[in-house]
Order: sequence, then C-alpha cells, then structure tokens
Amino acid sequence: MSAVPVAIGVRMPGHIATADARALSVDQSPVGLGGPLVDTHGRVHRDLRISLTDRCSLRCTYCMPEQGNEWLARSSILTLDEIERIARVAAADGVTTFRLTGGEPLLRADIVEVVRRLSAVVGPDGAPVELAMTTNGIRLPELLPGLIAAGLGRLNISIDTLRRDRFHELTRRDRLDDVLAGIAAAAASDLRPLKLNAVAMRDVNDDELVDLVAFALDHDAELRFIEQMPLDAGHTWDRSRMVTRDEILGALSARWRLTPVPGRGGAPAERWMLDGGPKTVGVIASVTAPFCGDCDRLRLTADGQLRNCLFSTAEYDLLPALRGTNVAELVPPVAELVEADLSIDRMLRACVRGKLPGHAINDPSFLQPARGMNAIGG
Repeated sequence: MSAVPVAIGVRMPGHIATADARALSVDQSPVGLGGPLVDTHGRVHRDLRISLTDRCSLRCTYCMPEQGNEWLARSSILTLDEIERIARVAAADGVTTFRLTGGEPLLRADIVEVVRRLSAVVGPDGAPVELAMTTNGIRLPELLPGLIAAGLGRLNISIDTLRRDRFHELTRRDRLDDVLAGIAAAAASDLRPLKLNAVAMRDVNDDELVDLVAFALDHDAELRFIEQMPLDAGHTWDRSRMVTRDEILGALSARWRLTPVPGRGGAPAERWMLDGGPKTVGVIASVTAPFCGDCDRLRLTADGQLRNCLFSTAEYDLLPALRGTNVAELVPPVAELVEADLSIDRMLRACVRGKLPGHAINDPSFLQPARGMNAIGG
C-alpha cells in the first residue's frame, strides 16, 4: 500500500481574488459573509458531509478493493483547525447540519475533539448546528460515551447482513461481532433517532431484507435500505446486481403494511410507517427514484476538496485558501484570517453555482467519479 497525493477529477482553482477586508477585526465571526448557499436551480444548501479520512477497518466490495489502495497522503488530510474553520464559514452561510463520514471516521485519532469543536459551531441566529455521524460501529463501545459528551447528536451505523459468512465475504473482515456490539452500545444510549444503513444487493443479501428491518426494530432503530450505486473504486458496478426501490418495498410489503410518511423535504430517504407506525423504514433510491431536485447537500473530502454531488467529476480545492493565501498587501495576522474565511466562502458559492440539475446516472453519457466511496465520504 502507498500514501501518495491523489488528483481526482477536475479541481477548480482554490484561490480567488482578495476582497477588501481591512475593516474587519481579528476576532470577528465569519457570520454574515454572504447569506444562504443557493444554486442556479433554487436549491438552498443546508447540509455539509465532512469526510475525516479515506481509511477504513473494513473492505466492503461495493466501496474499495481489498488490497492495493492508494491512500491519501497524510500531509493532504485536513487538520482539526482547518475542518473547524471551514465548518464555521459554512454555518455562517446557512449550513445547519454537519455529518461526519469517511472511510471510517472513528479511525481518526482526534475524533472526540473533532466532535467537540464542531458541536460548538453556531449559525447566524446563534443556534448550534446539528452534528451527526455515519460509521461502521466497530469502535463505538469504547468511544461513544466521549462522543456523546462532546456533543454528537445522531448516528447512522452500516450493516448489510446479519450472517457471519456473508459479512466476512462482503467486508473481507471477520468483524460482525464488533459491529453488533457497536449497534448495541448505540441502542443503549440516548442518541435518537438511531438509523442502520444497508446496501441491498442481488444474490448477496436480498433474502435478508425483512430480517434486517426486524433487527433494527429490536434495537429501537430505523433500517434504511440504499440502492447500490456506481461508487466502487474498481468501477465494477453492474446495474443488474442492484436491488431496486420497488423490489425492496415488495419484499417488505409481504411482512408489513407500508404507509408513506409525508414531508420528506430534502432528506435522501423516502420513509414508510410499518403497520400504521410509529416504527418506520426508509429507502434511499438514488438510481431508480433520484431526489436531485430537492438535494441540499455539499461534501468535503478528507483532503480539502468540495463536491456539489456524490457523483460529481469536478472538485473545488480549498487547500490554497487554507494553506497558501497570498495577502502580502494586507497586514497580518488579521488580514490572513479574514482572507482565508472570505476565500472559503467564495469557494463554497462557486461549488454551489456549479451544481447540475441531477447526477444523470440514467443517462448514457454518465461517467462514474474517479474516487471510490471511501475517498468521497458517505
């Protein structure tokens, strides 16, 4: 395995012309930098997915190869201070939810401090942001108390099968007991809603759909099925292997009466009440029932690239704004601090302006992004 800087897709220039910042003081909050992040299709962006690492303790077949991974160079990974700076500017621009992802976010040594810093970020109205995390759950038993004390608000835990042989084959690791222990720890906590994510795959786990929902219900959690998407590092995605939204609902309807939950908004999952509720199940049908028209999400990779879509082939590089700002004509350190915030703000807006109407998975011209899911962030 190697650790080298990886150039992915098309990176847009990170440094934008210096604005007049002489009137701003060093302790001034970035609040008010520019108002809501609205794209050219009228979508207001309120959700930022923050990837903390491309590394993971599992090797799921639909995400990354077992061997030969070229990890992002450690020198390119955002520091805690850099993540916090981006988060504060994003919150000033109307982002209200941060979701920590990876790779596996719990592999990051400073994960508790990341949560502590980001949970203290507030928006223009003084309200704190909502802080969530998507994880494989393996390190939750040891880390969850500290994460909760630091301000973590919600959890999504990935589990695609309850069978040990399948888990080992799918993840190439014998860690099912560890994942189950993590889910048990989350279920015993006060974090709610608790969600379990499962990628539905033909001839892999499509005979476990009902069992997975029942397992989630036993742990006071909502199961969310995800259609398999073309995001594997090996680019071996096969549409015929994907279990569709309609197939998932058909399988569940044989066990429960499904009633749609209204008011989805910009959420990625459609939800249904089971036998009249209150328990629910969700389906994220990015391929067969895209929700692009209501998408309010941006993504920040672990190496400082902004992405306006999970399937984007272009990225907006924040590292120059964070590490290479040229403000020689202004008086440091005040000017440097102000210029970095303004550059981040402009890059966020450029990223939003460049967002397309949809991901075009169903178009013959669709190109799979060069990054695998682990390097994009879930």
